[in-house]
Amino acid sequence: MAFNKTARRARIKTSIRNKVHGTAERPRLTVFRSNKDIYAQLVDDEQGRTLASVGSLKDKQAHGAAGVEQAKLVGKALAEKAKAAGIERAVFDRNGYLYHGRVKALADAAREGGLNF
Repeated sequence: MAFNKTARRARIKTSIRNKVHGTAERPRLTVFRSNKDIYAQLVDDEQGRTLASVGSLKDKQAHGAAGVEQAKLVGKALAEKAKAAGIERAVFDRNGYLYHGRVKALADAAREGGLNF
């Protein structure tokens, strides 16, 4: 039984990972958010490789922004990297976070950028 936020997220994350699996044709788009930054990557679980990654810490535009706006910039940048790598479809892994706020903004921006999931 989960008594704190971290244990609860770990339990949800395990449940999601048992259902969501990325391939080379349709990689897993996974999101990590800290209090200050947000990161996203496309992962091929069959080979255990990261195909594309973007983080607000490295992205110059996103680093200056904050919150939902920052997440939108990261989502858009990830969609551009995915297109350059020839990836059009993905499966979304919210990594135990609620689909709300920054996570939702990143997903919506990635969709607007051309990723289908």
